[in-house]
Amino acid sequence: QQTVDIMPATKKNKKVKREAKKFSVDCSIPADDKIFDVAAFELFLTERVKVDGKVNNFGDHVKVSREGSTVSVEVDCQFSKRYLKYLTKKFLKKKNLRDWLRVVADTPAQYQLRYFAIAAEEDEEADADMDED
Repeated sequence: QQTVDIMPATKKNKKVKREAKKFSVDCSIPADDKIFDVAAFELFLTERVKVDGKVNNFGDHVKVSREGSTVSVEVDCQFSKRYLKYLTKKFLKKKNLRDWLRVVADTPAQYQLRYFAIAAEEDEEADADMDED
């Protein structure tokens, strides 16, 4: 009698430790003007960030912290920078600040909240109107 191996010998799955990533949102510009509450934003992130499809499932995978007017999110699981931008825009919409503030990528691991450049565009339009006369 011959015995046939149905399942070939394979290496056992080794859990690969993911390197920790640190993303941050710099809120200094609107916070200096006192229209943005950084503590409320930090609380919003801790309540809304999902890990493995569940809210408040941080464990040791996600840490949200605040240093001055910068909110940092340290993760060692799957987490995209784009998800942080999505949550930031959601917070701005909730606080009715979305019409005046935008989220801009400052560095590969950081976002910055900036004002829309509305005043500069109005000045340019006024200058263009005067040049036509």
